[in-house]
Amino acid sequence: MKSIKVMIAEDERLAREELAYLLRLEKDLELLPSAANGAELLELAGVWEPDVVFLDVQMPEMEGIQAARMLTAVPSPPLIVFTTAHEDYAVEAFGLNAVDYLLKPYTHLRLKETLSRIRSKLQASPSPQAGPPPESQSASASSVAGRWNRLLMEDGEKHVLIDPEQVVYAVREERVVLVHLADGTYITSKQTLQELEDKLASYAFFRPHRSYLVNLNRIDEVVPWFNGAYNLTMRDRKQTPIPLSREAAKELFRLLKGQ
Repeated sequence: MKSIKVMIAEDERLAREELAYLLRLEKDLELLPSAANGAELLELAGVWEPDVVFLDVQMPEMEGIQAARMLTAVPSPPLIVFTTAHEDYAVEAFGLNAVDYLLKPYTHLRLKETLSRIRSKLQASPSPQAGPPPESQSASASSVAGRWNRLLMEDGEKHVLIDPEQVVYAVREERVVLVHLADGTYITSKQTLQELEDKLASYAFFRPHRSYLVNLNRIDEVVPWFNGAYNLTMRDRKQTPIPLSREAAKELFRLLKGQ
């Protein structure tokens, strides 16, 4: 395999030099001139045509996300690896088909994981600069999401990142969903309860009632009510009771018994 042409776009000199040093340790990488901002990156990328760009998210003149959007619009775009001290941009980054998202300060071992992913993508693609296939992108996004263990949610007019394990329950109220957290606060989301359930599919959540979604790890008690229905007592500050329908009760008991 020919050398992989790598470009760094980083406005902090020390961070740029440290990354360049680590990349020079890899025999199959060719380090191209570095950029100090997004505008300079676009200019240099047009001349040198890198295979991969290590791109800082926050830079002067033009931020990394904006520069990445412009790079992905060219006929043969480079692979993008975002580097940043903030995890807030992760979802947007993978929406741009980023290969990886390195959260500073990262280790040499973590960088090697990224380089291994880059090599695999370039070897699998007939055109090294064509970008990773959708299946590989999804795998990369999933692996990073697993490391961070964060869920991006709308809260009114802003977006917040939460730990799914801190969600006690969610309830639909008119046109919004209130997501109640273990610290007693809640998030007001415009997404549907079904959309939230889909996002939490890999965690232990359950629909006890059409208007509720609960964290199974946050249930304290299952209390009989009437006509075969129950109430769940949640492990939060208010010991919130949640209705459990008769049909849902059968499935819940099956899950709790490990059947």
